[in-house]
Amino acid sequence: MAKQVLVIEDEPNIVAAISFILSRDGWTVGTHANGETAVQAVLDARPDALILDVMLPGRSGYDILQDLRAHDVTRRLPVLMLTARGQRTDREQAERLGVNRFMTKPFSNAEVVETLNELVPG
Repeated sequence: MAKQVLVIEDEPNIVAAISFILSRDGWTVGTHANGETAVQAVLDARPDALILDVMLPGRSGYDILQDLRAHDVTRRLPVLMLTARGQRTDREQAERLGVNRFMTKPFSNAEVVETLNELVPG
């Protein structure tokens, strides 16, 4: 059975690129673009991993991550956070909230695939 990832990102070009590279690597990819409904989307999808943008319409990725870490079902969900803002304070805030990996845009396609495969082995 294919590993499932949910991509919560509002930029269509990034969604398309990530979906393509991960599908090619054997992942089943779901997408969602609204920060306000992101937590429910994760609960509904029950993915093996999550790619989460920091800046989303409605709510920030930080708020979403905090909610996910407080929920029993998603407390241990592997989360790769993407952001265009790569300052140390952004990374530190994500780490405080329990992110597994933090990556700045632009990112390498190979790095995204490699990171997800490390977070969700075989």
